Amino acid sequence: MVSQSHRYVFHGAISPAPLCCMKPKDQFDNLEKHTQWGIDVLEKYIKFVKERTEIELSYAKQLRNLSKKYQPKKNSKEEEEYRYTSTRAFLATLNEMNDYAGQHEVISENMTSLITGELTRYVQELKQERKSHFHDGRKAQQHLETCWKQLEASKRRFERDCKEADRAQQYFEKMDADINVTKADVEKARQQAQLRHQMAEDSKAEYSSTLQKFNSEQHDHYYTHIPNIFQKIQDMEERRIVRIGESMKTFAEVDRQVIPIIGKCLDEITKAAESIDHKNDSQLVIEAFKSGFEPPGDIEFEDFTQPMKRTISESSLSNSRGDGKSEPKFGGKSKGKLWPFIKKNKSPKQQKEPLSHRFNEFMTSKPKIHCFRSLKRGLSLKLGAGPEDFSNLPPEQRRKKLQQKVDELNKDIQKEMDQRDALTKMKDVYIKNPQMGDAASVDHRLAELGQNIEKLRLEVQKFEGWLAEVEGRLPARTEQARRQSGLYEAQNTSTVNSCAQDRESSPDGSYTEEQSQETEMKVPATDFDDEFDDEEPLPTIGTCKALYTFEGQNEGTISVAEGEMLYVIEEDKGDGWTRIRRNEDEEGYVPTSYVEVYLDKNAKDEYKSLQKISE
Repeated sequence: MVSQSHRYVFHGAISPAPLCCMKPKDQFDNLEKHTQWGIDVLEKYIKFVKERTEIELSYAKQLRNLSKKYQPKKNSKEEEEYRYTSTRAFLATLNEMNDYAGQHEVISENMTSLITGELTRYVQELKQERKSHFHDGRKAQQHLETCWKQLEASKRRFERDCKEADRAQQYFEKMDADINVTKADVEKARQQAQLRHQMAEDSKAEYSSTLQKFNSEQHDHYYTHIPNIFQKIQDMEERRIVRIGESMKTFAEVDRQVIPIIGKCLDEITKAAESIDHKNDSQLVIEAFKSGFEPPGDIEFEDFTQPMKRTISESSLSNSRGDGKSEPKFGGKSKGKLWPFIKKNKSPKQQKEPLSHRFNEFMTSKPKIHCFRSLKRGLSLKLGAGPEDFSNLPPEQRRKKLQQKVDELNKDIQKEMDQRDALTKMKDVYIKNPQMGDAASVDHRLAELGQNIEKLRLEVQKFEGWLAEVEGRLPARTEQARRQSGLYEAQNTSTVNSCAQDRESSPDGSYTEEQSQETEMKVPATDFDDEFDDEEPLPTIGTCKALYTFEGQNEGTISVAEGEMLYVIEEDKGDGWTRIRRNEDEEGYVPTSYVEVYLDKNAKDEYKSLQKISE
């Protein structure tokens, strides 16, 4: 049976009609154009999906770069900021955005494999199938045309033979009726007429046979071959339509599959935002910056009616440090610790004090020589080396630094002890099994480890002593602790005592010097203290090239890459470390053996002169 669509396409092919009215070739051309349009639509959809995957990949890449850009850098101040819940929430948001970008990469990958790749292969197969079907259709059409030509040839031959037979018959009858013609000529004409009649009969039989064959071929062509071919083309076209519909469903499903994961990422961002605790962050700020200073006492009333008898209250801010004002001492400015929220008086104009106050101070002050340790400490801070006991910090921050140092030293001791235990076990194995190694070969290393452990324990005791002093467990620093801190220098007894008294009188327990009017020794007035009010970056004294890569993981160190050029701001002082600078914000120490130093001669001379001044 032929479907109605086929009957519509092949109008005039079913009912008997002249062959000139049948134009199946035109229908083949129309179907060929339509199926080619269907393939073009499929390729256009493939291109659309491919561009969508590129957009997803680009978006994912931009999200990853954005997340990476705002991630905290290693060994930087940003890592300390992530103690706060708000910054931790921001870090969690960055991590979730990274996962969010990964889901867009999944979308791109799935669309590429499930849609673009599959449809591309299907289009190639579709083109081959379409080509095969139209090739079969044209082949069938050509076969029918060949049969038609054979029928036409047989028909013309039959017509010609009939005409020749009719002429031969007429010639025979004419010859037979002519009395002047011999009998032989009549017989010859009769035989010729019979031959032509026989040929006409043969042509008739051949034409009849060819006609039956053509009718049969034509019937098969229009009722069997062409409908089958058109049915295949129709099936092919329907499969194409179904396939593009399935691809569109897959397009939506790929997005739908990642929605739960994307939703989870957004839920985690919301959870991180809800975890922000403003109270906790405020407490962290308080713990980080509280100084440990005691609030100043009340200022006592000074009776100016008795100028010779009044004394200055010890609980007042206007004690020997200077009435809450910057007094001229040695012609300079006070460099002691300031109370919180009280600004330094940098004005060069200094208020005049009453003569009675000056005279009273002269009568009550003890003659002493100014201790130069504050000058040395200030210079050492200027050159980048702070006191070993962190005495330049407020009490609370100093306590934290000392505790951190003690913990680090204890870890180092534990590490050395673990190595010693391992070597001891190895030595026991060597003693029991001499063939495995020489037991004496580890003695030197064991001795070194023992010395290192002893040194570290002494360091721990030293820092624990300072820590106990800050926490109030010890009344004051011992002379031995001062020697171990590296700040002790051989001075006369009066100088040491005066410095110790100044230290005890410091409100934070740190080492600060108080200048007063001296009666026996005067130091020229300088603006040295003014330079320390705003610490400036150290000048460069040369450059260096990193010979090896160094990962600076400890506080105060800096990471460098092999071949990197940096600035030198402090030479190796014999401890094996050189201080370098990468830019205004990044500087620290690196092992001297890891860099090749090129010192500027002029800068080096200035640096040595500063060192001599500090000594």
